[in-house]
Amino acid sequence: MSNISNAGTTRAGTRSSADGPHRGTSGTASAAEDVEPRPGRAAARRRRAARRPDALSRLLPQALVVAFLAGGSTAYLAGGKAVQLSVDGRPRALHTFAGSVEELLQRQGIEVGDHDIVAPDPGAALQDGDTVAVRYGRPVALTLDGRPRRIWTTAGTVDGALRQLGVRADGAYLSASRGEAIGRHGLELDVRTERQVTFLVDGRERPVRTNAATVGEALRDAGIAMHGLDATSVDPDTFPREGQTISVKRIRGHDEVHEEPVPFRVERTEDPSLFEGTTAVDTRGRNGLRRVTYAYRTVDGVRQKPRRVAEEVLRKPVRQVVRVGTKALPDSVQGADHLNWKALGQCEAGGRPNAVDASGTYGGLYQFDQRTWRNLGGRGRPQDASAKEQTYRAKRLYIQRGASPWPVCGRRLHS
Repeated sequence: MSNISNAGTTRAGTRSSADGPHRGTSGTASAAEDVEPRPGRAAARRRRAARRPDALSRLLPQALVVAFLAGGSTAYLAGGKAVQLSVDGRPRALHTFAGSVEELLQRQGIEVGDHDIVAPDPGAALQDGDTVAVRYGRPVALTLDGRPRRIWTTAGTVDGALRQLGVRADGAYLSASRGEAIGRHGLELDVRTERQVTFLVDGRERPVRTNAATVGEALRDAGIAMHGLDATSVDPDTFPREGQTISVKRIRGHDEVHEEPVPFRVERTEDPSLFEGTTAVDTRGRNGLRRVTYAYRTVDGVRQKPRRVAEEVLRKPVRQVVRVGTKALPDSVQGADHLNWKALGQCEAGGRPNAVDASGTYGGLYQFDQRTWRNLGGRGRPQDASAKEQTYRAKRLYIQRGASPWPVCGRRLHS
């Protein structure tokens, strides 16, 4: 037994000196134990030395595992890809096993949409040493020269967005500075480029370059003064377009107030108790009165037609109510039927019911004047009535006044 213990003690001593460099502080502790043995501990050392072969058998598999893992790490590094990923211009180096650009983006938690740009294409295979760039799209509510529209840009600043759109910003008005950053949420941007506009004023052409938002603003920028009733050929609140020609009208004038009649309306109703062509006025009409304001203007020295600008009714008109006869005219007038009315009509009007004298005063077969015709119950003009009605009215006139209304042709009635 003492030989086994000695042998075991020797192996233990040998192990202690071998572990020193492998285990770091273990060797130092063993040496300390050798240099400074404690009373009653010798037996304990022998027992520990006897157990060390078992400890060695346990450590060997662990060492193999460490060696395997070390080799696996080397294989892991050898199987991956070193790539560079740039998101909105911020690059970073990555080691990845992704087989495609799309897989790389998925592993990095990067989502892209229809308005984003990825290069190379997401479906492209990923190679060692590749650089993958992602540029996010940003919405911009752009109003360019008065026309609103919604665009998407991958530029990070206002200046970059204008360059992408090809907008000429020299001399333009910008609602945001050119260096302002565009966040992922986007921004609103109003751009008014410089335009050539020509004003025709006081007989001269005034070309100006402007980035004004309205014609009125462009006028002020050009130093053109507007006075009183002066106006422009286009609405001063409209947007001035490139190459547009705008006239400035110098207007002078005044307003005048006039009182005018308001004509009454005539309401006619049929009355079967009255003969055809006979009318009876139940309510006589009366004109109303209104006050009208007219604007008298001269534009660039040329007088314009007066324009009605205001109206006020001072007195309403009274409607005239008239009954119109519908009873058929009689065929005869007692005491006048036996006369030669055909001969009278031939003498007065050549037998033409629509005849009118040269002065326009007398009309019809028997050359009635308008007043006499109305007094006989006639409507409208005598020359517009039928020959039968004209003869009937002439017979009635004869009963009233004899042949005197026809001083020249009256004798033909007795021929």
